[in-house]
Parts: sequence; structure tokens; C-alpha cells
Amino acid sequence: MARIASTRLSRLLTGWSSEGPGPLPRRLADALRELAARGDVAGGTVLPSQRELALVLGVSRSTVTAAYGLLESGGWLESVRGSGSRLRGSGAVDGYVTEGRLVSFDARSRTAASLGGADLSSGALPGLGAVGEAVAALTGGDVGALLGDDGYHPYGIPALREGIAAYYRAAGVPTEAGQILVTSGSQQAVWLVAQALVEPGDTVVVENPTYRGALEALRARGARLVPVGGDGPGGGQSADAAALRRLCAHVRPRLVYLQPTAHNPTGRSMDGAARREWQRVLGERELFVVEDTACAELSLGDAPAATDGTDATDGTHATDATHDTGAPGTCDSVRAPDTARTPDTTGARYATGRVDEVAPVPLVAELPMGASVTVGTLSKLFWGGLRVGWVRSSPQVVARLAKIKTSVDLSCSVVDQLVAVRLLDRLPEARARRRAELRGRRDAAEALLRAGAPHWEWTRPAGGPALWVRVPGADTEALAQLARRHGVSVVPGPAFSPVDGFRDRLRLPYGHGTDTLAAALPTLLECAERAVG
Repeated sequence: MARIASTRLSRLLTGWSSEGPGPLPRRLADALRELAARGDVAGGTVLPSQRELALVLGVSRSTVTAAYGLLESGGWLESVRGSGSRLRGSGAVDGYVTEGRLVSFDARSRTAASLGGADLSSGALPGLGAVGEAVAALTGGDVGALLGDDGYHPYGIPALREGIAAYYRAAGVPTEAGQILVTSGSQQAVWLVAQALVEPGDTVVVENPTYRGALEALRARGARLVPVGGDGPGGGQSADAAALRRLCAHVRPRLVYLQPTAHNPTGRSMDGAARREWQRVLGERELFVVEDTACAELSLGDAPAATDGTDATDGTHATDATHDTGAPGTCDSVRAPDTARTPDTTGARYATGRVDEVAPVPLVAELPMGASVTVGTLSKLFWGGLRVGWVRSSPQVVARLAKIKTSVDLSCSVVDQLVAVRLLDRLPEARARRRAELRGRRDAAEALLRAGAPHWEWTRPAGGPALWVRVPGADTEALAQLARRHGVSVVPGPAFSPVDGFRDRLRLPYGHGTDTLAAALPTLLECAERAVG
């Protein structure tokens, strides 16, 4: 019989403790029954033990015992001697569902707002004014030029495909429009790759931790996820490549999914040596690689920290990021000037110039086009409401992905694509603005945590909108459940792990400023004391 891990069930139960009438056991029973009725948990699934679920939900065992009892009396739960408690379904079609990744975007999850609390569940950034200006600049002529056809462009409108190809050429990566497929954001791009290139049971190598949207897409496809690396010092760099080489001695992965630049959720970026080692292993083993650069445009442009504990720019001493446990700690490096040579962490091959004016170079640029996919997007940099992403690959792979995409949505919005064409010309401006905003907000968030939670640990991110924080001694799954009951939504570390690891980690977004984090911190600290790992 299938079993569901307590960590996964916890993420499906988002919001249960603050919704609906009645005592806590009744609310938990109702939430579990709703999961069964919707088919979110397949009929016949064995639930975690009462003790295990109580620990991860941050409630007493008696609460779970009472909830299980209510379900059993209502015919929704069956106790099987020696096998545990099996949830009974309502006849709903069984299928894989997401684990609450987008809960902050739906009405059911507005728990934090309704309680006057804080929502830290999403790292999405507010939109840039450039989006509104690009929309306002559209004319009837822009649209009129395309009204002569049916409006369906499965691969994307020619102007945008050429614009994205030019984006790569400007970065020194030869690309033609025929190698570009426009998608509804990078999430659809990752989903299309999973559908087109992975069969159920295929081995897919992923970093640990990694983007949870990719984990969901690959799990939904039935992939066997194999993690490499970690998020400690050196994790995700040459050590990961060595682990991949060892793995390939025993199994050949169908593909490898990587985020070399501004990794989500850690914010790290591979340095030049690590990128070259990855390229070497991937090339030697002739592995198909999917490089997700969705957050790469959110690189902060800091100089890489030196390995001897001093800053790479001027020798200023930096706080040691290494601990006996191998966990990341705080690490302050002096900001590199924008007029410096492009940091090696981007892998860019440019002459001296403003880093805001150049695009990140994909790691896969050095690999055969037919054995790689690059995923990109404008949504992270400009605005999540602009659903424009893309895939760069060989024309053969692009055609395969386009065929699947056409069966789903025929094509992306032409109007959105016209806006995107205009925004491509404003990339340097947008990079500069985001970099300045995120640097300041990152620095403020770090200062806030140093003052309010000095025992928490993290490594300064090289990019992205969040801190990846270690909360020593706490079980962050239980912490997150407790926090939700006090109006604070936050995502625990296991949501980003293919093996439910990092149960002492939290992702704490700072992209909207530190007001929300400051409001949430007292609750998080209190819940951390109660959620002992």
C-alpha cells in the first residue's frame, strides 16, 4: 500500500489549523477528509503514525488521535492491523498534486492576511514600472501587423523569438530564432521538458535542495529523483560534479537539472572552476542537461568571497561561513563596484564593463546544443504577471516541446509577447534597478536577523530574493505549522528537497522589503523554540 510522508502531508495541509469552526481535532479531520474527497491524497494511502504527524504539525498526539478517530467513525479512515491507518477515498480520480507551492496565490491561503499576520511563502517580486510603460507604448499598429493571421503562434511570435535569440548572441552564445520556444513563464517550460524528455521511472539527477516547482513537475511525471550535493560550503559546485561522476558509474541518468546561477532557494552561484568541472563531467558522460536560469537575471553582482576568509576585493575580513556541522553561516563580503570586471560567478566572457549591461551566460553554452535545454524568463525580473518564458535548445527538441505545448494552450498571448519584445530593450535598466533594490533589502534582512535571531545561520546569497536560513535545533516543518496558526506563512526546507531533507532550514524572502519579515520574526522565534527537532 502507498504511504505518504509526514512532511508531504504537512505541506498539503496548509491552513488547516486556522480555517473552519470547532476544536483543533475537528479541523484536522475536516482537512484530511477534504484531501481525500478531492483526490489530493489517493484512496488507500496509509497515513503517518499519530506520533509522527503530531510532531510535524506541531500539535499534541491527542489532537491527531482524536482527528483519526473522527475520520474512522465517519468512514474515511480504516485501521489495518500491522499496517497503520489507511485513508479511504470518495471515488475521485487519483493523481499527483502539488504540495502547496502556490498557496500564497490562491484565496484559500490568505490565512496570514485574515489574521493580520505575515506572508513569507512566496519570493515573487513586485512589478517594475517598465511593464506598465511598455503596455502603454503599444499601438494599434503593433497589434494590427499580426491581425492578418489567426493569432496562434505555437513557437512564439517571430519578433520575440528573434529578440530572445539576440539576447543570447549579445552574451556571446550563438543562437538562432529556430532554437527558441516561447512559453507561459519558466514553470511551463520546466513542465514541458518533463513531459517531453522524461518517462515514468527514468532517473533524473537534481541538486539538493532545488526549485520545488521542478520537483513537482518531475514527480508528476513519475521520475526517480536522485540528489547530488548539498548547500554547505562547496555544495552545488565541484563537489556535486564529482558526485555525479561517481553516480554515473552505476546508473545513467535520463537528464540532469541544474541552477548554476542565483540558485533557488539558496541564492548561490557557481564560480568559474565549478562551472568548468560540471561542463567536463556532463560532456564526458554525454548527459542531457536542463539548465534553469529563471533567477539568473536576479544576480546581485557581488564579488565572490575568498576561500581564506577574506573578501576578494580588498582583503577585508569576512565572517567564517563554515561550521563543524557543515551548515552555512553568515558571511559578509564587501560589495564589488559595478564598473568591475564581470564576476566569475556568472560565467560571463566579457571585456571590462558594467555588469548591469550583460546577460548571464548559460553553463550549457559549452555543451552540444542537442544535449541541452536552457530555461529562461522575463517574469522574475520584470513581473510575475507577465507570463513570458522560453526554452533554448536544438530545433528538434524545440519542435517536440512545441507539439506538447500546442495541445495544452495552443500558444501564448500575443499581447504579452509584444510587451516582452519592448522589455527586452530595457534589460540593462531593469537589471540595475533590481540589483540595487535587492542588495539593499538583502543587507537589511541580514541586519534584522543578526539583531533578532543571532543564533540563526545562513550564507549571503549571490542572487535571488530570499535567504536560506538554518534554524539550529528546530524542525521547520513543525515550525511552519505552528507559525500558520499565528498568521505567519513560511516555507520549510523539505519543500525544496527531493528526499525531504533540510528540516532545519527556512526560506525567508526579502524581495518586498523587511517589514513583513520584521513582523513575522517574533512569531518564528517563538515557534522555533516549540518545534524542537
